[in-house]
Amino acid sequence: MRRSLPQITCRVSDTLIARGHHGLIVTTPGSATGPAETAEAMEVDLGAVVHSEVFLLGEEPVLLLVSAAHRVDPARTGRRLEGALIPAPPHLVMRYTGQLPGSVAPVGHPVNLPTWVDTSLSEHRELWAAGGSPATVFRTSYPELLRITAGLSIDVD
Repeated sequence: MRRSLPQITCRVSDTLIARGHHGLIVTTPGSATGPAETAEAMEVDLGAVVHSEVFLLGEEPVLLLVSAAHRVDPARTGRRLEGALIPAPPHLVMRYTGQLPGSVAPVGHPVNLPTWVDTSLSEHRELWAAGGSPATVFRTSYPELLRITAGLSIDVD
């Protein structure tokens, strides 16, 4: 089955395994591509889907792992991070993660990005995050997501 996954997804799986996760990445039923479709396909609340968003904090790339039920307010979140926060354009998302916008996994990037994890994700026992390519996801938990990304908790509104 591993051979049928895109190379980038295999890199994400290898990174997960290296960080103590089981590394199992699955293709969503019905090839769901958006957060709402993923939640429906995996039969979970929208808030349990992890949306990986790349921003520029000043000039430095950062990764925010946000509940799909939330939208990042760059002004508020930027104040919490003590800098100007702007969404990274698609070409920079590709450069910093090696993954397509909308399919960015929390791990498996060419460089480790400073990462913040939305505290509202802690309300869910089981989370689903992108696997690095369209329609691929892996299961995790909030504590595990913090651990495998070396992320820090942040309130996102």
